[in-house]
Amino acid sequence: MAEKIKKFWSLYNFIVVFLIIFAAFLVINGKATSWTTITNILLHSAILGTIALGMGLIVLTGDIDLSVGSSFVLAGGIAIVAFNHTNSIFLLLIVCLALGAAFGFLNGFMVGKMKMPSFIVTLATMLIYRSISQYMMNEMGQTRYSIDATLSKYRALFNFGNGNFLTISLLAIVWLLLAVFMIYMTNSTKFGKRIYALGSNPKGAMLAGVNVVWTKISVFVICGLTVGLATFLKIAKDTSFDPATSGKNYELYSIAAVVIGGISMSGGRGKILGIIFGTMSFTLIDKIITALGMNALLNDTVKGIILLAAVGLQMIQKRSRD
Repeated sequence: MAEKIKKFWSLYNFIVVFLIIFAAFLVINGKATSWTTITNILLHSAILGTIALGMGLIVLTGDIDLSVGSSFVLAGGIAIVAFNHTNSIFLLLIVCLALGAAFGFLNGFMVGKMKMPSFIVTLATMLIYRSISQYMMNEMGQTRYSIDATLSKYRALFNFGNGNFLTISLLAIVWLLLAVFMIYMTNSTKFGKRIYALGSNPKGAMLAGVNVVWTKISVFVICGLTVGLATFLKIAKDTSFDPATSGKNYELYSIAAVVIGGISMSGGRGKILGIIFGTMSFTLIDKIITALGMNALLNDTVKGIILLAAVGLQMIQKRSRD
């Protein structure tokens, strides 16, 4: 029995962590908790969770992407301008996905083909993308990118971003469907096995016939696509972007969701399923802080402590396995 519990903890500790945080939230929130409160956990996790799914693939290969927050806001600004000129929701989605993929390809090419460290590459593109976004806004003489509410497709877009099905947010449903696809891809396809092989042992993967360069580029492109999709979801929900604050710290928050979800920062170990619970755990931390009436400036302090605890747990498990 003890052995089974130990095995379950090793494989699914992210579920236990989530349940502990969720139980704490229920106790602290008390009678103020309703079904809407619970479903809002999914809603408020959807955008960050979509980005975290892409980040998870990159972390599984042993790399990192610090540019997701900046590419998120730059893609959003350009996509809103495109929508305001075309009044096309389909084009809005295509622009978001295309820009996200292009930004991801640029990162992946420099990391995979040019052998540059992912930390340095994505740190540089993080600065570049955010700077360009703010420059564009300054040149247009506006304070934020906003959808033109007089356009005929505005209401349909807003209704999608704020609608629900059987009380579950449509944005959350999109996120969960994407997660199911990602879980299938990593568990049941050759490409998924290459990702784990690359993260576990890059040299061994190359000797086994894995195209390391193509795999690295592909993973960054997929992450870019998830950023693009998250951008579309954000536009549909809020119909605006602020280049100074939108997506701020998303690169750190998405990495935190991945780590809390049990994926090893050294690569090659962890489950995409964990990212769902990791993201919701991260969302719950915000709600607990709000319920406690704590100063919002301490938000990141609590998140940082939780992240350190998650990494410490990973190190203890690694030593136990070794």
